[in-house]
Amino acid sequence: MPDFTSALYLGLGHTSRSLKGWDQLSLGRPALLEEPPGAEQVATDLSQLQGTETSVLLPSTLHLFMDAFECFATSGSAIYLDSGNYPITRWGAERAMLRRIPLRHFARHNPRDLLRQLTLGAREGLRPLVVADGICPATGQLVPLGEYLEIVRHFGGLLMIDDTQALGLLGCNPDGLAPYGSGGGGVLRYLGLTGPDLLVGASLAKAFGVPVAVLSGSRRLIRQFNAQSLSRLHCSPPSVAVIQAAARALVVNSRYGDELRAQLTENIWRFRQGMEQLDIAVDGGLFPLQTLATQPGLSALELHRALMQRNIRSLLLKPRADSPARLGFVINARHSARDIDSCVKCLVLTLNSRRQETRKPLNK
Repeated sequence: MPDFTSALYLGLGHTSRSLKGWDQLSLGRPALLEEPPGAEQVATDLSQLQGTETSVLLPSTLHLFMDAFECFATSGSAIYLDSGNYPITRWGAERAMLRRIPLRHFARHNPRDLLRQLTLGAREGLRPLVVADGICPATGQLVPLGEYLEIVRHFGGLLMIDDTQALGLLGCNPDGLAPYGSGGGGVLRYLGLTGPDLLVGASLAKAFGVPVAVLSGSRRLIRQFNAQSLSRLHCSPPSVAVIQAAARALVVNSRYGDELRAQLTENIWRFRQGMEQLDIAVDGGLFPLQTLATQPGLSALELHRALMQRNIRSLLLKPRADSPARLGFVINARHSARDIDSCVKCLVLTLNSRRQETRKPLNK
């Protein structure tokens, strides 16, 4: 059954046989006392990949952002959240409100509104902590982080990026032949952004296929985070098995990552060309999540069910509570041309079948 529901963009899976062995799954100690075996090396490798000074591993982005707001959203500062942000960053910011840290939203992907909001905050003497995603998964568009960073620097603030969608996907020197760039270091590498006022949090669960998070930035900021992180004191650190999987993912990325990204590009183009032949508009650009435009007289739920009957797994997406559901397909590097063509063929058969049914006269 062709499956278009998995967010493992490079198609990486980590079987137990592919990982090195370990003496024990956990040390039973918090990371503040002792890092699990392999954690420091993986963190070092990730910081080199992303182009930052240093990194630290966390069990998840929920732990990461909860602690990051606790650490960096201090008295006299305010959080400015891009309205397009993923929910987990919002949850962390909302928790900071319990400490009476002001939380303000600015218009989605809108540098002008961010400038307006930070200007107002500066009059109140507030230091800005601006939080944004690297990529909008709904559209595949990059968030204007370069403009955000320029504005944040003008006000002496900090820009924190959720790079979960781009880590392992985007990299250095993108061009027509390699639209993702090379290396997979994420949005900082893709845009060429550096600086001591940048923090990048990301899960490796997408392109790299490992449920672990990494926070990267300057040595000063990560040192401050390590000293104040409550998760590193009170929560179990990433397991040795997860750390081994992360180490393997980085080796695979180093050896074959650009090849996998090229295959992913080819698969997405093949899918989009198939949709174009069907005269179906698709959102997503070259991002793995491809979302179909609503089809007249046919709901996304009907299409989803019909495809399931033809052994094609797709996603039902609902960006907002008041918006209609749309049909989505996550393309990955492991999909074959046959998978893509089968999906397109099933869509043709399904649409033709449903359209013929709507033309049938009602039974009297």
